[in-house]
Amino acid sequence: MSTNLKSENNLIPIIIIAGLFFIFGFVTWINGALIPFMKTINELTDAQSYLVASASYISFVVMALPASYILNKIGYRKGMSLGLFIMAIGALIFIPAAEARTYWVFLTGIFIQGIGMTILQTASNPYITILGPIESGAKRIAIMGIANKVAGALGSLIFGALLLSGIDAVKEQLATASDSEKTILLDTMADSVFVPYAIMAIVLIVLGVLIRKAPLPHVEAIENEATIREGSSNRTIFQFPHLWLGVLALFVYVGAEVIAGDTIIAYGISLGFTGEEAKYFTTYTLMAMVATYALGVFLIPKYIKQKTALIISAILGIIFSIIILSTSGLTSVLFVAALGIANALVWPAIWPLTLDGLGRHTKTASALLIMAISGGAIIPPLYGKIVDSKKLDLISSGVNESEALANASTNSYWILIPCYAMILFFAIWGHKIKGRSKK
Repeated sequence: MSTNLKSENNLIPIIIIAGLFFIFGFVTWINGALIPFMKTINELTDAQSYLVASASYISFVVMALPASYILNKIGYRKGMSLGLFIMAIGALIFIPAAEARTYWVFLTGIFIQGIGMTILQTASNPYITILGPIESGAKRIAIMGIANKVAGALGSLIFGALLLSGIDAVKEQLATASDSEKTILLDTMADSVFVPYAIMAIVLIVLGVLIRKAPLPHVEAIENEATIREGSSNRTIFQFPHLWLGVLALFVYVGAEVIAGDTIIAYGISLGFTGEEAKYFTTYTLMAMVATYALGVFLIPKYIKQKTALIISAILGIIFSIIILSTSGLTSVLFVAALGIANALVWPAIWPLTLDGLGRHTKTASALLIMAISGGAIIPPLYGKIVDSKKLDLISSGVNESEALANASTNSYWILIPCYAMILFFAIWGHKIKGRSKK
């Protein structure tokens, strides 16, 4: 697979796409702060609160294939601009949602933002993958990852400060407040989303206008000699087993990544940390990812192959998950953050390993990989349901509520182990199962 561009002409497009990764990194990773915030103002269970992640990530299932169709019709530049405008609409919906303090309206805004991000992701991921040699695809995506996670860290810190400041005091007041006092407290807390989301909407609209004039050259994945020799041109999308295994690996990976980033603040609070202390925890996860991305940019493909990076990542994920289950307190929290090290190079490695050799099927395969982001909509709420179930079991056996929540939150991280096991399978064997063409 190659492109119609030389690598020396790629700097400006890479910077522009990195800017887009920065934007949806910022928007995506504020969920870590939104989850405990929504849980408090809407008086939700753990499972219900993780629907914040679901509303964002389920949009990738709904919109990935339509986004691919849209991009084929209007092109990358207009598609990216459209995605930014749609994200701005989603941000504006937070304003009436805060006024009404209605959970489903918040979820609607998050879902619409997810639709905009789907269009951006469907355009930018395959674009950056095929912008240069496939062997260094992971390196380029790692650069995108740095932009994405630095933005995520900033978003988590900013929105953590704006939304979680004083949350512990509010919880204490709620415990003894009358119904009318409780309504006033929660309405005041909900109003704190007004200014940041209004600013976010304005910024997204301005960027949507600017991207229309961005110098993004046209690139297409073309079939190389090996692909033609293997008869890939005559095969359907269903005759590439490695593609479907790649989609499954990406599905469980996104679920694991979202758990590592979006549950860590709530997890810290369940262990007894204050909201003021816990608001920094998502940043620890993201900084671990940024450091590992930087390492990946340096090492891939000169010193290690994409496949090797993926194997190491999966093994680390399994080891760190076992340590989370075996420890408690700050140590356990830090190893949830350390999952950022295990997660960083998974996305960059899965994309080129999955798209390799697909030729004319690359656009459809990219849409399927984007749909796999829905793992972030399914696996984190499943974690939340397991927490709720374990907590109730412990309470019924005589354990007090705070201790039950802490134990249930820790023990439920077992769900990460089968996710990393699937990634390990794809890294060692799955990406090699290319299938056979019809004769």
